Amino acid sequence: MAVNELFRFIEKSPTAFHAAETLSGMLDAAGFERLQESRPWTLRRGAGYYVTRNRSSVIAFYVPEDGFGPFQICASHADSPTFKIKENAELEVRGKYVQLDVERYGGMIMNTWMDRPLSVAGRLLMKTDSGIETRLVNVDRDLVIIPNVAIHMNREVNNGYKYNPAVDTMPLFGAIGAKGSFRRVVAEAAGVREEDIAGADLYLYNRMPGIVWGAQNEFLSCGRLDDLECAFTSMKAFLEAKPGRHISLCAVFDNEEVGSTTKQGAHSTFLSDAMRRVALSLGAGEEDYLRALASSFMLSADNAHATHPNHPEYSDPVNLAYMNEGIVIKFNANQKYTTDGVSEAVFHSILSAAGVPCQHYANRSDLPGGGTLGNISGSHVSVNTLDIGLAQLAMHSSYETAGVKDVGYMIDGIRAFFETDIRCAGDGLYGLQ
Repeated sequence: MAVNELFRFIEKSPTAFHAAETLSGMLDAAGFERLQESRPWTLRRGAGYYVTRNRSSVIAFYVPEDGFGPFQICASHADSPTFKIKENAELEVRGKYVQLDVERYGGMIMNTWMDRPLSVAGRLLMKTDSGIETRLVNVDRDLVIIPNVAIHMNREVNNGYKYNPAVDTMPLFGAIGAKGSFRRVVAEAAGVREEDIAGADLYLYNRMPGIVWGAQNEFLSCGRLDDLECAFTSMKAFLEAKPGRHISLCAVFDNEEVGSTTKQGAHSTFLSDAMRRVALSLGAGEEDYLRALASSFMLSADNAHATHPNHPEYSDPVNLAYMNEGIVIKFNANQKYTTDGVSEAVFHSILSAAGVPCQHYANRSDLPGGGTLGNISGSHVSVNTLDIGLAQLAMHSSYETAGVKDVGYMIDGIRAFFETDIRCAGDGLYGLQ
């Protein structure tokens, strides 16, 4: 069942580093060859490849037997709002407690992180005889909790309390006897020596497992659904799709939740670098590359807001989405979402032929929504782009809710996209085969 696969994927992916490693494992198992950006690329027709950047972003692609041609891309992101642990991690409180000093990563709903089991995961940079080596680490046990203040001491907590991230969200690590042990705990979990750690990027993550629930088992809840649900379904569809005459490409970026302006984010050159290197390796010239871009197409896959049962008034009256009713196509007049009439018509035609349901979403006109990576990546690679997602509740909570049926709809829809050849015969004229 795809939902159980999704849960296993998310469980293995407490951070973007782990998500990239898990995706790499899926690609390895499917026979894709790993490339390095620092080494030459020699590509073959009829073969699949992938490359990572920063060990937290992944781009995979399949070269068709026909060789170089247009790209059909599905892009998502692997990071989620959380708390990053600062370099000097320990805080002592009145000689009795040890807390961890953290700061916010992305725009989370802070109170959803309280009074639940949390742990620590990320990457370590290790000193070795050959240089600096990356090691992933996951403490993988209930390690910290961010405790609420009792209502007797904070009687206004239910009347719109404003949380202070420098005070209210510091996780409790241990009693005073734990002082000085945090780095040792992390080193032991990674199986390395504490003194060999030269650097680290460590984050909190929610330990609560994914569940299926509801009167008819129609809902699922899990941490990091935004956007690991799209990362998983897009990669699974990419691997299941039959090759077409185009270059299928699946990209999963890091740092979307903080604006994508990193070397491994959608606002970097990672995608354009990879696409140009594919063209060069397959003997395509600049003219060939630009012609291919004219027929290229991107799906920007990032989850969408479901109509909230307690607050349906927050949704647009008619352009609204519900869980279990299909892929959400997202629109915004100011291009926070990149969907336009062209990309809508093309993707609608693909979904209709595949029998996959879809729905349309726009923010209520007086409530600005968030952006995603489609319009950002478009500033580096100019192709027709459509923003899609799956409807979910409590976006940016530490534990989110979505629809069980939609997991399958997204896999089927993206697989149909990869199995359809899109061609631009002229500006505004498109063919689907």
